[in-house]
Amino acid sequence: MEEKSVNKTNSNGYTFMFAIIMVLVVASVLAFTATSLQPRQYENVRQEKMQSILNTIGIETDRPGAQALYDQYITEEIAIREDGSIAEDVDAFAVDLAKEIKMEDSEQIYPLYVANYEGEEYYIIPLRGNGLWNAIFGYISLEDDINSIKGATFDHLGETPGLGAQITKAWFRESFVGKKIFDETGKLEGVSVVKGGASTDHEVDAISGATITGDGVSTMISERLRHYIPYFQEQTDMKLTE
Repeated sequence: MEEKSVNKTNSNGYTFMFAIIMVLVVASVLAFTATSLQPRQYENVRQEKMQSILNTIGIETDRPGAQALYDQYITEEIAIREDGSIAEDVDAFAVDLAKEIKMEDSEQIYPLYVANYEGEEYYIIPLRGNGLWNAIFGYISLEDDINSIKGATFDHLGETPGLGAQITKAWFRESFVGKKIFDETGKLEGVSVVKGGASTDHEVDAISGATITGDGVSTMISERLRHYIPYFQEQTDMKLTE
């Protein structure tokens, strides 16, 4: 009887080995691509951060133009400790707020950016807090009275489109302009996102259907700003309290 030959390319072993080789090849290509793109991704994040900081003082720019304008108008990057002292050995721009807020207050670093634009000085403070589904974040700038808001930017990682995600819209951001963060006695009031219409210098109109996100914005602003009070007390003659 003639023995039938077996086609090795149809065997289970060959199929299994081919699959392993393809997985390794694809993984290698993906790893190489990711590594190659890291510098570009890092630079994009840097430029977007500069864009957001500049936007709070009224400077609009695209990503490629952000570095030059940032260097022109941001005069200081300050890393502040909880007691108001300056951490001279820390790069304020490199501080990752997502990591910092997980630490104890006394261990955190609080970045502050000082800008000089059109003859006026501004203080820009990074923000980060919790929305409905995930983190919300942004920047808020104060005029040189350390009370009046010059501008604000907000973003999110997962708020509901058409509802909480509207914190990124111009109309919402612009509603913070001119609002006050301290009352007449120097007590920190922050800015509250309220339903039914804003009626004071410490309130802005809420986004319909996005109560939890709005509350998150209110809490985020007050929680972040309070950490800067010791520094501003040290640098000015203002009588400020939490």
